[in-house]
Amino acid sequence: MGIPFVELFCLGLAVFRLTHLIVFDKITEFIRSPFFDEVTEPSENGEEDIYLIPKKGGIKGFLGELLSCYWCTGMWVAISLYGLNNYFPSIFAPITTILAVAGIASILEAAVQSWSGTD
Repeated sequence: MGIPFVELFCLGLAVFRLTHLIVFDKITEFIRSPFFDEVTEPSENGEEDIYLIPKKGGIKGFLGELLSCYWCTGMWVAISLYGLNNYFPSIFAPITTILAVAGIASILEAAVQSWSGTD
């Protein structure tokens, strides 16, 4: 009961992209914000730095810790996408494909920015 390499690769790219979307992207900040407290501290150059600290205790604290960990969120995203693709392939196979293509695009964009020095 193996998984074909192409499907594994596509699922891996989809997990990468969805995890990045959940943990880092500005567009999903509204999902993360209830689970974090903002702490503002002055920096050495006189500006203020804003840090997001997971809330303490309870479900909000648990989810805040989860969302602050790329590896943790990635594991749950992988379990979810794999399961949903197995049980509802007609719905989630296209979603996985779109996420995989977006993952390839984001990797290429990061490489181009790195090579061109426009980071």
